[in-house]
Amino acid sequence: MVVKTSNSSSFLYVFVFALSILLTQSESAPQAFRRDPGHPQWHHGAFHDVRDSVRSDVRRMLHSRAEVPFQVPLEVNVVLIGFDGDGGYRYSLDLHQLEALLKTSFPTHRPSCLETGEPLDIEHHLVYNAFAAGQPELIALEKALKEAMVPAGAARETEFGREVPAFEVDATAVEPVFQKLYSYIFDIDNEGYSATEMDKPVPIAIFIVNFDKVRMDPRNKEIDLDSLMYGQLAKLTEEDMKKQEGDYIYRYRYNGGGASQVWLASGRFVVIDLSAGPCTYGKIETEEGTVSSKTLPRLRNLMNLGPGATHHSSHYNFLGQLASLVSTTVEHVIAPDVRFETVDLTSRLLIPIIVLQNHNRYNIMEKGHNYSLNIEAIEAEVKKMVHDGQEVVIVGGVHSLHRHEKLAIAVSKATRGHSLQETKKDGRFHVHTRTYLDGALLKEEMERSADVLAAGLLEVADPSLSSKFFLRQNWNDDSEGSTDSFFLKHKPLWATYDSKHGKKRRKKVKKQGDLLPTYGTRVVPVFVLSMADVDPHLMMEDENLVWTSNDVVIVLEHQNEKIPLSYVSETERRHALPSQAQRHILAGLASVVGGLSAPYEKASHIHERPVVNWLWATGCHPFGPFSNTSRISQMLYDVALRNTIYARVDSSLRKIRETSEAIQAFAAEYLKTPLGEPVKGKKEKTTTELWLEKFYKKTTNLPEPFPHELVDRLEKYLDGLEEHLVDMSSLLYDHRLQEALLNSSDVVQSTMFTQQYVDHVLVTEREKMRCCVIEFKYPVQSSQAYIYGGILVAGFIVYFVVIFFSNPVR
Repeated sequence: MVVKTSNSSSFLYVFVFALSILLTQSESAPQAFRRDPGHPQWHHGAFHDVRDSVRSDVRRMLHSRAEVPFQVPLEVNVVLIGFDGDGGYRYSLDLHQLEALLKTSFPTHRPSCLETGEPLDIEHHLVYNAFAAGQPELIALEKALKEAMVPAGAARETEFGREVPAFEVDATAVEPVFQKLYSYIFDIDNEGYSATEMDKPVPIAIFIVNFDKVRMDPRNKEIDLDSLMYGQLAKLTEEDMKKQEGDYIYRYRYNGGGASQVWLASGRFVVIDLSAGPCTYGKIETEEGTVSSKTLPRLRNLMNLGPGATHHSSHYNFLGQLASLVSTTVEHVIAPDVRFETVDLTSRLLIPIIVLQNHNRYNIMEKGHNYSLNIEAIEAEVKKMVHDGQEVVIVGGVHSLHRHEKLAIAVSKATRGHSLQETKKDGRFHVHTRTYLDGALLKEEMERSADVLAAGLLEVADPSLSSKFFLRQNWNDDSEGSTDSFFLKHKPLWATYDSKHGKKRRKKVKKQGDLLPTYGTRVVPVFVLSMADVDPHLMMEDENLVWTSNDVVIVLEHQNEKIPLSYVSETERRHALPSQAQRHILAGLASVVGGLSAPYEKASHIHERPVVNWLWATGCHPFGPFSNTSRISQMLYDVALRNTIYARVDSSLRKIRETSEAIQAFAAEYLKTPLGEPVKGKKEKTTTELWLEKFYKKTTNLPEPFPHELVDRLEKYLDGLEEHLVDMSSLLYDHRLQEALLNSSDVVQSTMFTQQYVDHVLVTEREKMRCCVIEFKYPVQSSQAYIYGGILVAGFIVYFVVIFFSNPVR
């Protein structure tokens, strides 16, 4: 018994010893994304440095009527991978030098509204942070990329024209590794996007990558990348530098979209790979926005210096190109222009997907087909673009087009044709006609029927919601004589202010029908035209399958083969799939609900139209011919939520400026001498300064055009608004969007009340200061009238008597 016990105990010791050795080896194995003590930390506290400048700009904007936009700090984190002497060409880049160049060259960015072409009253104060990823993370990314490379034939080099092997990388396959790097650098462990995360400081990152193509060559199976994570990298000889391109080319495709070196991830980061490509894509025979081998900087051009060039000057050129690339990314992806500026204060959003079909062959609302619509997926994506507290309801239904003859006539009228000139393989121009649908003509007729069709779909889907979103009304009743409950259900509180003070209102033309959306409800109809027996190449205008305005989305769908477009990626044409309506519905709703513009569009004040840059046309978004996904990046969701707040702030600031100008115009009209001349003071002072002295400093004896009560009330309101705007700037910087939304709602409502109060006071004071008043009164009968009448009759009698007796004949 004793022998057995000793043998079992010795066996246990051996087992524990072997297990400890295995654990030690596993811990000592090279691992990337490991947070060792002393690894760089992300600090988020730049608002304390700019708070004073934000406050001074807000005060100057509110109190001096200066054209100063509202300052919102925006943090941009640039992560350099492979620029610490461990990537391609063993190139090193100074982080502080790049930060200083970005802060000096691109300190601010002011987005515009594509619908109006006007810049918003909001300006981003850009705060740049530059980070460098370590060697283990670089090797881990190279390993993931090497495993994801798939042979894709051959490609021709731009510089020398020789053919080399080409590989393609599915960006969705390597995206989780970049997400790990994002979590590692910014200490964000959860990779999901929960609602609570939306109100915490979350960074926006730009990954600029410089891989060693020789090290990650997919044809070379001998290199062990795991051993290089923490190992010493060999220095490159002059011969090795010439072979750094690896004699092959690789490109990214996000979910089968266009080939590119850059792509927008589903998270809050973008990837710019300077080692990939070069790639070429854009519109055929059009220069604007085309991406070529010269668009992105390449280290190959920096290292292979031409005659007369120095490494020092080329380094600064490369640095400037990187800074310009970061600025382009900010303008198109991180803080892009707003597509539609809609001040949406509603608490309910109804999106009816109305399918109008001219056939009975198939139904895109039925599940289980390749062309089927996934309503649940669309609803999930839309809910991410609206703030908490706003109810989203999406219903869908099918209507036969021949039962709605006005809509059928509208589709027929909207059919247009235009001629195209294209170069064929024979080198000659060939002219052909392409048929398209004019969305503006369709919208005019369809928006009249939207409420009726949407209410019918809602009644079928959920009868309890029908009375919540729509109210039936009798058109024979006058709206002025309606009950208070009806009035309050359909009009906001500030709309009653005008009626109390007798402000003139334009008579509204009633829309035909017996339904009206209840107050607090926004209806965004989506019309899907499911057509059969039409032109195989039928599309909407501008070679799109979707057309949007600020309140409606129209999508075209038919079961024809893919349609060739006038866009090319590398040597292949891009094609549109008219049977896949899901992506286009989501793109339209992103523009209407979230105000998102396509990442390749930007308003140009010089050209007075939107201009395109196809660099960011690929990635996780549903816009354009080079995209192929029905999802939206989390970065664009953040942009959509910010757009809602920006629209409210921009509208409020414009109303404040209009109110100030109205007061100034009133003072200029009535602040005059008794002889009617303008008030004159010191020569160096303008009329505005005299007026400010009068009402703010109270140091003059000029006549008063209106009471001090108005100015005092405005002064208190502007002081409170100043605090609101400074707090909102801080909330937006900290990504506390829900609190910023509530703040913006208070600002909008108080601005509306203040503007209407000022209008009422000005109207009242203008009536008081008129020189004379014409009054119309009915004649009042009294005893004095009879007395005057008797005197008049007596006068006539005396007159005739005198005339009669003074006649000489008599």
